[in-house]
Amino acid sequence: MQVMGISGLPGSGKGIVSDIATEKGAIIVSMGDIVREEAKKRGEGSKETAKNLRKEFGEYIISELTIEKIKKLQDEGVEKTIIVEGIRSLHEVDMFKENFDNFMILSIFANTNIRFERLKKRMREDDSQDFNEFKKRDMSELGFGIGSVISLSDRLIINESDMESFIQDINDFFDEIGL
Repeated sequence: MQVMGISGLPGSGKGIVSDIATEKGAIIVSMGDIVREEAKKRGEGSKETAKNLRKEFGEYIISELTIEKIKKLQDEGVEKTIIVEGIRSLHEVDMFKENFDNFMILSIFANTNIRFERLKKRMREDDSQDFNEFKKRDMSELGFGIGSVISLSDRLIINESDMESFIQDINDFFDEIGL
């Protein structure tokens, strides 16, 4: 079983990569979904839960919970490729590399204005319609170290063109790694 990660700032296109990977038979484990599931249990918003989890259990609790979930899938005999969506720090990358052989990172990049327009259309709970709030979220993500993850990733796909080109780039990448 291959385990790999996807990184990128909000609105870059990670979800599209995950959708295509799912169509090809991969299993997606989203770190954001883990936070949203925990938020639902706690009756909190996802931002509040992410902060509270880190405060209560340490900075890397979300990656620890993600690794736990993947190991459970392994124990259940899952042999499909598993893709971790939402890696934000080099320490998280190191944690995944310690736990899974040949772990690699694919990062998706799109500029600020393109990503903001996408998020306004997406309308997820944690997406802001206000550009200043959006920039604050970016700065928070960058504070976790996501910029380093993106710059040191094994592969980078730029998502600033049309959807057809982006999908082709994703499929080419997956063909290269045998997914």
